[in-house]
Amino acid sequence: MDGTEMVLAAAAAFVGTHFLLSHPLRRPIVARAGEGVFLIIYSLVAAVTLGWLAIAYRAVGAETPLWQVGDATWAAASLVMLIASVLLLGSLIGNPALPNPGTPGAAPAAARGVFAVTRHPMMWAFALWGVSHIAVFPLCSNIILSVAVIVLALVGAALQDKKKEALQPERWRAWEAKTSYWPFAAIAAGRARFGGFRPHDIAGGVVLWLVATWAHLPLAGWAAGVWRWI
Repeated sequence: MDGTEMVLAAAAAFVGTHFLLSHPLRRPIVARAGEGVFLIIYSLVAAVTLGWLAIAYRAVGAETPLWQVGDATWAAASLVMLIASVLLLGSLIGNPALPNPGTPGAAPAAARGVFAVTRHPMMWAFALWGVSHIAVFPLCSNIILSVAVIVLALVGAALQDKKKEALQPERWRAWEAKTSYWPFAAIAAGRARFGGFRPHDIAGGVVLWLVATWAHLPLAGWAAGVWRWI
C-alpha cells in the first residue's frame, strides 16, 4: 500500500467509524453500556483514526499537482475561505444544531445572519474549506483528505436533520420550515431574508480568516489569502 492509498484507507476509517458510531451503533452501545462508555469509545475511535489519517498524510512523498494554480484561483479560494470563516464564527452562538444539555427550547423566531443562509453554517464552513483547499493544493493526498472533510460535513448535516427530527420533531421541523440545508435556498424561497448578521459573525470571521491564512506561511511553508499579495 503506497502513501496515497494509506491516506485513502485512513480517511475511509475516520469518516466511516464516525457515521457508524454516531448513528446505527450509538443506540445499542448506549443501551448496553451507557452514555459515558459510549462517549469514551467514540472519542478513542475518533482519536485513533484521526491520528492515523494525520500520520498517513504527513508520510506521503513528493506528489505532482494535478493542475496549475494561478492568482485567479487563489483569489477565488481566498474569498470562499472568508465566507467559510464568517459562517463558522456565526455558527458558534445561537445555533440550535449544537448539543444542548438542558431541555430544548423553541426554535428561534426567525432565521437571521448565517442561519438565514443555511441552518448548518458550521458544516458548510468545513465543506467550503475542503473545496478551497482542493482548488489551490491539487495533490492526490490533499484531495482525499479534503473530500473526507466535505463528506463528513455535508452527509453529517443531513443525518443530523434526520436525528433531530426524531428527537425533537416539533422544534426541529419548525426550524427547518424557516431555514434550508442548501445555502440561500430558504432566502430564494422567501422563507428567510438575507441580513441580520451580528458583529461577531463578520468581525470574528474576518479576524479568523486573517489569522488562519497568515498561519499558513509558518506552518505549511506557503502564503495564503491576502498575505500572498502583501
